[in-house]
Amino acid sequence: QVQLVESGGGLVQAGGSLRLSCAASGRTFSSYAMGWFRQAPGKEREFVAAISRSGGSTNYADSVKGRFTISRDNAKNTVYLQMNSLKPEDTAVYYCAARLAFVAMDAQDFGSWGQGTQVTVSS
Repeated sequence: QVQLVESGGGLVQAGGSLRLSCAASGRTFSSYAMGWFRQAPGKEREFVAAISRSGGSTNYADSVKGRFTISRDNAKNTVYLQMNSLKPEDTAVYYCAARLAFVAMDAQDFGSWGQGTQVTVSS
């Protein structure tokens, strides 16, 4: 299992930007597909974005497509989520997740999770 630690959350006004980072432990980071999920109060955890092991393939939820960008740096064992044009409905706890296999978009397919970082977008 890989250990994941998210950072970069905070409070931002609508229309602003944040970049989340997720640092992974271990020497096999490049073997993991990575994903970002989010959970707002009273709602189910939902898929945000995912990236393949090499970074060559990405997937996005329709709600963030064109505004968010997922990327990774395998040399730094880190995956990022650049969030632009933030909206109040983006407010949630954002989780980083890892899957020792091909990229996926279902939370049940990810075996390792970070503790989450809070993103709050004010109107």
